[in-house]
Parts: sequence; C-alpha cells; structure tokens
Amino acid sequence: MTHATRTTSATAVPPDATAADGRPAVEAVGLGKRYRGDQWALRDCDFAVPAGRICGVVGANGAGKSTLLTLAARLIRPTEGEIRVFGEASSTPESRARVAHLTQEKPLYPSFTVAETLRIGRELNPGWDEDAAQRVVDLGELRPRARIGSLSGGQRTRVALALTLGKRADLLLLDEPMADLDPLARHELMGVLMAEAAERGTTILVSSHILAELDGVIDHLLVVQAGRIRLAGDLEEILDGHQLLTGVAEGTELPAGIVVDRRVRGRQVTALLRTGEPVDGPWELTRPTLEELLLTYLRTPLPPQPTAPDREAAA
Repeated sequence: MTHATRTTSATAVPPDATAADGRPAVEAVGLGKRYRGDQWALRDCDFAVPAGRICGVVGANGAGKSTLLTLAARLIRPTEGEIRVFGEASSTPESRARVAHLTQEKPLYPSFTVAETLRIGRELNPGWDEDAAQRVVDLGELRPRARIGSLSGGQRTRVALALTLGKRADLLLLDEPMADLDPLARHELMGVLMAEAAERGTTILVSSHILAELDGVIDHLLVVQAGRIRLAGDLEEILDGHQLLTGVAEGTELPAGIVVDRRVRGRQVTALLRTGEPVDGPWELTRPTLEELLLTYLRTPLPPQPTAPDREAAA
C-alpha cells in the first residue's frame, strides 16, 4: 500500500498518492460545485485518496461532505474542475459497477421485505456477494419477511449497508452510515468495513460526525471546511506534522506562522502547531490525538482565500 505524502495545504495533491497501477482511487483537481447563484457547496478542491485506504471525510454540517461524495458517485456533475475515480473522469457502466454509494437518507422501498430487498441487489449486481450481504443482516437478527417500513432506523441502516457491501464494489462512498445505530452496532459494522478493506483492498470514503468512531479505523483524512479542503493526506503523517503545545501564557511568544489555534485559560496557554519540528521555549509538546486535531481545525475559521487577481499573480 502506497502512503501519501504529508500535506496540510488545501491545494497540494500528494504526488505518490496512487494505486499500484499509478491511479488514485479518487482524485479531485480544481473541483467546484455551485448549486444556484453564488452559492458554492465546494470550491477549488484538490486532493488524492490512494486505493485501498479507509478515508475519513470530516467537516461541520453544510461544509460540503455530502456534495463531495455525491460528485464521486457521479450522481451530479461538477461546476468546475473534475473528479476522477480510478483515473476515469467520466462515468461508464464499467466504472459505475466499481462504486457503491450510501447516502444519509438510505433510500429503500418500505413495502418490500428484507428478503425482497436483498433479491433486488442480487438481480441488479452481477458481482453480488450474498454471504457479505447476509452477514450484515444476520448481525441485526432481522427477519427475512419483515417489511422495510416496519423496521427501526438502525435496522433500515443495516439493510442499506448489506446492499452496499453485497455489491462488492472497489470504492465505497458512505455518508454518515452509522448515525442511526447504537454503539454496539456501530462497533460491529465498523469491524465489517475494516475486514472488507483488509480482505479485498476496498477503498472506503466515510463521513461521520462521531469523531471517536473514526479513531483507529481510518488511515487517510479529508477535512472539509466551508466548501474547501482544509487538510488532506495520510493520517499518521498529518498527526506527525502537528504538535500540541502547553505552557505558561505570560511572557512567552509562540512561533509565528505555524499556530493553527491558541487558547488561554488562566495562566496556561494551549496551542496546536502545524509543525513536526522541535520548538524552542519552555513548552510541553505532545502529538495530538485525532479528536484533538479535528476539533481544533473544525472550530478554527478557514484562513482567507486569495482573490482571483491574487491567484493569477501567484501563478
């Protein structure tokens, strides 16, 4: 598995973030989506997710996560730029067969039974894996004759995930897939997803508001903020490229240009620094946890973006 080069830039695409055949699983170049007027859901997005990774897509409500996954699923077209899936910039029947997309709504036919729903998946997908689909359903002890409309939200989520995994796609796009599940069910199904990635080399992009759910699961990270990519890259390299600093607030200066966020409580200052290098001064430095890193970025405003003339001058 090829590891991505660390990046904390919103514009850098890791040069070696590729699969064995030289193609990332998902790659965006200048990607933007405008829905109406000047309302951009995404703008100027550049990133590459290597094949075989479990990538967490993290951001606040309305940040653009769902739009990003829908673009990767080819259900909508970008307004500008492009998004490539396994090197392909346009959709074909062959490329669609390689992708499974699970939306937050998890649309299912309420009048169908569980067994009938799985039969639809089997008949519509030539590569259908009955064992994988049935395993997810059996974990929830769902009755085959139960109507979808009679199931709880968590039970419907199980059926939707069974359809997604049964397709045996090379790329899974999962938008808040575990939101309706209890903690035990989330743990069980996250284990199923990790086994899928390990056994088949499946690439998974999963968005979640439950940050602890991603810890120990993902190995790649996309942070989406205000429609732009704030962080993108290999998770361990991103964490290694940051330090959590604590010390006495009075009479000390923090290094300029590398402070993501700084907070003072009484006489103590805490700051997240965007550097993996040693920092001089009377500081205690530790590597941040995934949750500490994400919470800091999510509560910190996106830096001002250059205007069009500024971008042209920089080019």
